[in-house]
Amino acid sequence: SDGSIRLHQMTSEYPLMQWNDSTKGQPIIALQWALTRPAVFFALDASSNIYIWDLLENDLLPVAKQTVPSEKVVTMTLLGEPEKANGLLGIVLAKESGEIDIQYVKKKWALP
Repeated sequence: SDGSIRLHQMTSEYPLMQWNDSTKGQPIIALQWALTRPAVFFALDASSNIYIWDLLENDLLPVAKQTVPSEKVVTMTLLGEPEKANGLLGIVLAKESGEIDIQYVKKKWALP
């Protein structure tokens, strides 16, 4: 609810990494690991900002931020085929109006 993200290992109650105020205080409403690249995850905040984290490139800050300006996004999920090496990865955004938007991610964040 405060924009913090914690990375946990299943065998410990303490986080391996913690990023405080990663969304400048906005609640995170969705977070998902990339299906095709294990070190990448995406976070959606309550202000319709999508943050891309690539832990191999930078483990302190997101490597990109994209604002969805037209309408409030209420949730997101990712689509892709992890068993294929084509690096195709998409973000499915559900908007408040009920509209669904699919955007494809740059290859550098999608390739295995």
